[in-house]
Amino acid sequence: MKTRKVLDSYALLAYLQGEPGYSRVKGMLASGDADLLINAVNAGEVYYILARARGLREADYFLNVILPSLPVTVVDNSFDDVIEAARLKAAHALSFADCFAASTAARERVPLVTGDREFEKLGPAVDIDWLDP
Repeated sequence: MKTRKVLDSYALLAYLQGEPGYSRVKGMLASGDADLLINAVNAGEVYYILARARGLREADYFLNVILPSLPVTVVDNSFDDVIEAARLKAAHALSFADCFAASTAARERVPLVTGDREFEKLGPAVDIDWLDP
């Protein structure tokens, strides 16, 4: 049985930009051992970070070519999902986008794959699969 995991934008950006954590994410994507999810807000976060760093053309390439080719399911948000993320934001000093990643992992009861140490603020509320030791 496959495991399930949620990727934060940090994890996907590490993979796309060859940053620390690249090898672990690449392995997850290549192995097929896990069903990988990313919240739509976090996919949008990757888009705008790429747009700022490399321009809209590269960001559109990510959106239209790279993302659809990856074994990652984009999870949309209902109004209840948005409020769930907002509750996390109200309780913890995290970015709103990070709250969507965390709330998706909590709702799905699966680990969140990230290297972003900001998630330490959540304590045991979300199971974190850290990209770095």
